[in-house]
Amino acid sequence: MVDASLGEIMTTCEKITWLLSEGEKWLKPEYRCSGRSMLHKISKVEFHPLGVIGAIVSWNYPFHNIFNPMLAAVFSGNAVVIKVSEHASWSGCFYLRIIQAALAAVGAPENLVEVITGFAETGEALVSSVDKIIFVGSPGVGKMIMRNAAKTLIPVTLELGGKDAFIVCEDADIPNVAQVAARAFLQSSGQNCAGAERFYVHKDIYTSFVNQVTKIVKSVSAGPPLAGRYDMGAICLQEHSERLQNLVDDAVDKGAEIVARGSFGHLGEGAVDQFFPPTVLINVNHTMKLMQEEAFGPIMPIMKFSTDEEVIKLANDSRYGLGCAVFSGSKRRAKEIASQIHCGVAAINDFAATYMCQSLPFGGVKDSGFGRFAGVEGLRACCLVKSVVEDRWWPYIKTKIPKPIQYPVAENGFEFQESLVEALYGLNIWDRLRALVNVLKLISEQNSGASSKRND
Repeated sequence: MVDASLGEIMTTCEKITWLLSEGEKWLKPEYRCSGRSMLHKISKVEFHPLGVIGAIVSWNYPFHNIFNPMLAAVFSGNAVVIKVSEHASWSGCFYLRIIQAALAAVGAPENLVEVITGFAETGEALVSSVDKIIFVGSPGVGKMIMRNAAKTLIPVTLELGGKDAFIVCEDADIPNVAQVAARAFLQSSGQNCAGAERFYVHKDIYTSFVNQVTKIVKSVSAGPPLAGRYDMGAICLQEHSERLQNLVDDAVDKGAEIVARGSFGHLGEGAVDQFFPPTVLINVNHTMKLMQEEAFGPIMPIMKFSTDEEVIKLANDSRYGLGCAVFSGSKRRAKEIASQIHCGVAAINDFAATYMCQSLPFGGVKDSGFGRFAGVEGLRACCLVKSVVEDRWWPYIKTKIPKPIQYPVAENGFEFQESLVEALYGLNIWDRLRALVNVLKLISEQNSGASSKRND
């Protein structure tokens, strides 16, 4: 047990904070040395293909969910096998024909990319057969994939959905933000991992914002997309509509109020369960399942906040951490709020713009997973990272072990090593020079001793 005063602990914390802030610059690629003098060496990092990348992807963006891992794998030198969702099998096979035509056009092997269909057992077989796995889906299935991948110790990238916060400060442009907010929760009928699922609005503009959003949502109708006259399409899974309604009912039972619902089009009796009306709720709080569980549907729960500190705390009160969107008339304020939210992507005065910028890495933290797609980070995630050191002026200057510490180690070997460390890391120039002189002296004595033995 070590006793320490509060003052000593605070001083230590301050030093650690300073070291962390200073340490940021040492993370840059040009700082590759640990402090040891290596003027005669060249160090570099190489990136080699892993081999075959496996991807298991969800149904909600069937085109992009195939092309994202495919591009990262192929452009980093790998082959890729993509297992599509059983709910998007037809489109997956259709997109494969496009990919194969593109590969043939550039003279690449058509089997460089394969798309496979099937159920859970197909995914399990894929995990056990590849050099890395990329998964897009639910946290529960993601954990199962990690357990299977652990058997062969292959690396895993997981994108497991989100519960993204949409924050509106009192100085935001309300008419514009209201339209963006509608897009944020209605896009793809709310079946969007990066969609906004928790709306936090400053108390000073809360009523105005709710009124504008309510007006928009009441005008939205859901119906068959091929009819061409509806604003929103279907829910992919029939049983999901029942789950969405259960989330709404739980919130209402705990005090929430439904202030707006969109309308249905003329639906056939068999199609009713595949549509869910856009729904806006107020008076919500974090005791409700709707504010904690990923809804994956067109539901907008709106909650008040009073201060920036409060909304940051609310936004971080989630087991998910994929993204956030912050709106303010002060760009600096919006950036300050976003920087304190524990998530993988952030949009300032916009929604999901980070996903559209493919030069940026995409991914989350906590139950939203780990690892990144896209960008340089996404390419390198599909590579074996290898550190390489070589002599700078070989063969003219080579690395040699000094005689005092060659095997068998000489009697003065410890003294030599001690002086060498002091010469490299001494606290002042005089100690280092004195140690360097001693190093040269010991080497000279060793060489002299070896010469005498040869003469004898």
